[in-house]
Amino acid sequence: MKSTVVIANRFREVILNGTWIANTNFKHQLSDTHWEMATIKINNLNTIAILAQHIHYYINGINNVFKGGTLDIKDQFSFDFPPIDSQDKWDHFLTQLWTDAETFATLIEQMPEEKLLEGFVEEKYGTYQRNIDAMIEHAYYHLGQIVLIKKMILENKK
Repeated sequence: MKSTVVIANRFREVILNGTWIANTNFKHQLSDTHWEMATIKINNLNTIAILAQHIHYYINGINNVFKGGTLDIKDQFSFDFPPIDSQDKWDHFLTQLWTDAETFATLIEQMPEEKLLEGFVEEKYGTYQRNIDAMIEHAYYHLGQIVLIKKMILENKK
């Protein structure tokens, strides 16, 4: 199997359909989460919605590069999003997240394998491989936060 297919499937595992590493994924955690739960603020923690939007922000930014565009995302804006204040807005966001995540994975699969070793935008960012791996690791990091925040919210409802 091509390494690009293997990497794309690793990405799908954390966002769309896997259980191997964390026994869950973003889609499993968020699909049954009502918008009100997703926007509950606990102390100084980010909300579930903000964490999901944060990951989506990076997926979209990297997708743009994969499609031949520029890298326009900036860390300083990676938590700045309009509020989600209805189930319709939450559902629309989730649909967009799943679609853009699948696009991300498909674009990786379609890459020539040698592209993985090429520089990503600027030398300081390393290779395509490094950035894809970082996206996967970053997603697992925030998935863990989402799981814990959901547990805290559910515990507080008891």
